[in-house]
Amino acid sequence: MSLILQIETATTVCSVAIANNREVIALTEVNERNIHAEKITVFIEEACKSAGIDLHDLDAVAISKGPGSYTGLRIGVSTAKGICFALDKPLIAVDTLAAMAGGAISEFQTRFKSDALLCPMIDARRMEVYTALFDTSGKMLKPVAAEIIEEASFENEINGRQLVLFGDGAEKCADILSIRNKVLLLPEFSNSAAQMTHLAADRFAAGLFEDVAYFEPYYLKEFIAGKKANS
Repeated sequence: MSLILQIETATTVCSVAIANNREVIALTEVNERNIHAEKITVFIEEACKSAGIDLHDLDAVAISKGPGSYTGLRIGVSTAKGICFALDKPLIAVDTLAAMAGGAISEFQTRFKSDALLCPMIDARRMEVYTALFDTSGKMLKPVAAEIIEEASFENEINGRQLVLFGDGAEKCADILSIRNKVLLLPEFSNSAAQMTHLAADRFAAGLFEDVAYFEPYYLKEFIAGKKANS
């Protein structure tokens, strides 16, 4: 049995879910830029109230670990670690792209072919995305990477199969691919803490917890701050 608070802040979506034994019992989220710091604790309070629980009732806190937005990940992880420290709860880290693949399978499986390749994409500016490839069972076939998408991207990987693109970096990439006749775009897809449920429960059952003091998000790329313009 597990009662897990799940936090997703890797993209523009700020999402909080509470899952009880692999069933989401509360979900609060919004897709809006630069609101994570303002909304995350409010959403946690709202989710707990909706679920009829107190933070002390939790068995663990799960965080979407990245890759994704540097600022969003930092806010989400800091919040999760603060709760874990204060209440002595274990911390679970879930791969963001794997959770996205699981969400696409759960929500849209009837839309794609059984041998399709699933390609979640998180926008990393210009034509670069954070991505990986999964089969329709959720098994990772190509590891997480930051890739600049070009016309020839994925030609070797798909081997004639359907390529399913989703996430906030997918739409900008779909039309430039030479294999676009093999591409299925899921524009309705959105990141959600609810997509973390089964992966978080699996890690909880296996006792796969993070060191709360030393855990860091999976940024994938080094953060480089822009220079402030001279006035």
